Amino acid sequence: MKFSYPSEKFSSARRSLMLPHPNGEASSIASAFHSCTLGLHDIHDEDLDESARDWVAKLNAFMDAAGVQYPVDEGAYIAKAKTLTIDEQYELSRVVDELADWFERRFREELRSGKRGG
Repeated sequence: MKFSYPSEKFSSARRSLMLPHPNGEASSIASAFHSCTLGLHDIHDEDLDESARDWVAKLNAFMDAAGVQYPVDEGAYIAKAKTLTIDEQYELSRVVDELADWFERRFREELRSGKRGG
């Protein structure tokens, strides 16, 4: 099923962004970034509708760590997470939530129709 794995990973990303953040907000956001990256691994633009493509584009912009400098003992995602404003964090949470719902709906549609993807 094509959307099973992305559904699982975006659900995990959504959970990472929920309170509490025992290891700090930046660590939780970095964990969400990692889950999203895994969830999008085998997803292509043609697999998505226009809304989902827009959300993925926003997500990729949030995760883009190009030009972000960070210490050797700190990963790029944590460093990028630390640069996000409160408004950006809210928008990131909204985008991840929308994508988690979108992938879950597509996965359920696959289950109902008996489709196998890949």
